[in-house]
Amino acid sequence: MNPNTNRRFPTRLDIRKGSVDMTHGSGGRAMAQLIDEIFVKHFNNELLCQGNDQAAFEVSGGRMVMSTDGHVISPLFFPGGDIGSLSVHGTINDVAMSGAIPLYLSAGFILEEGFPLADLEKIVISMAQAASDAGVPVITGDTKVVDKGSADGVFITTTGIGRIPDGVNISGELARPGDAILVSGSIGDHGIAIMSSRENLEFETTIESDSAALHGLIADMVSAVPAIHCLRDPTRGGLATTLNELAQQSQVGMNLKESSIPVKPAVSAACELLGLDPLYVANEGKLICICAQQDAQRLLQVMQAHPLGQQAAIIGEVIQNEHGFIQMETSFGGSRIVDWLTGEQLPRIC
Repeated sequence: MNPNTNRRFPTRLDIRKGSVDMTHGSGGRAMAQLIDEIFVKHFNNELLCQGNDQAAFEVSGGRMVMSTDGHVISPLFFPGGDIGSLSVHGTINDVAMSGAIPLYLSAGFILEEGFPLADLEKIVISMAQAASDAGVPVITGDTKVVDKGSADGVFITTTGIGRIPDGVNISGELARPGDAILVSGSIGDHGIAIMSSRENLEFETTIESDSAALHGLIADMVSAVPAIHCLRDPTRGGLATTLNELAQQSQVGMNLKESSIPVKPAVSAACELLGLDPLYVANEGKLICICAQQDAQRLLQVMQAHPLGQQAAIIGEVIQNEHGFIQMETSFGGSRIVDWLTGEQLPRIC
């Protein structure tokens, strides 16, 4: 993306009726106009408007983190969000799970020839609003156009950078036997929202994606308990797969209590109807936290005091287990192994 807000064009883009064509990816006047009248217009900030192929910025001392993520969700628009807001939230969350303060984003767009300009602008507006709300601006990026039939409307890749405060060390290999396992709220909302929209399913209650930027919640948690051991957002593969990842990284086992895991009744009912297990359904606005047992109640109070953590709960504990098994006490009083996701429950969910 090489913006120049001083450039003038004989005519303006027809946003309402126009569509992307191959000239919008050619590097010429048409591409410059697309960038100016859609991307720069809505992502407008001082660093972006310098018009370079990179963005230079000052940072204070400390460790930096960087994360990148591609977004290919179908459908592009869904209850509670769209590919634009999701691409911002997802990358901010990946950066923040290290305890870092997200600073800046870049965005890369792969556009399919024929994609409506009105839909593109709608996505960019949503993306810009999500970035503004989070206080993490998009400061550079890139746009490419591919032949019709070579993509699926639009794909977005976002990269984020952040700074880790002094004294914070959060990583997936730091879980220890005796630690408490917390989740910030109800699971499965995003995946079921996508499935219901994709398949035109109607439920008595509209199920919306939980897509949200979690760095504010994490900042409160880190401020209260800097010694948090692990943070992770349970996206693809859901809660179960993410906990298995953490167990493998830390070479520990886990015991969960099914009755403590929050699931909205509508999501539970939808999963039962569709033959899905909510433990494996994707989330885009929830986090898993593993901390020392003595810090668990303090963290739970902090999480529940934040708008994005009101349904937070302690759902289990870390145990010694050389095989990395995760066991769950079921609501019926039995127990079962919670294994990795096998196959793909819901493709194209982020």
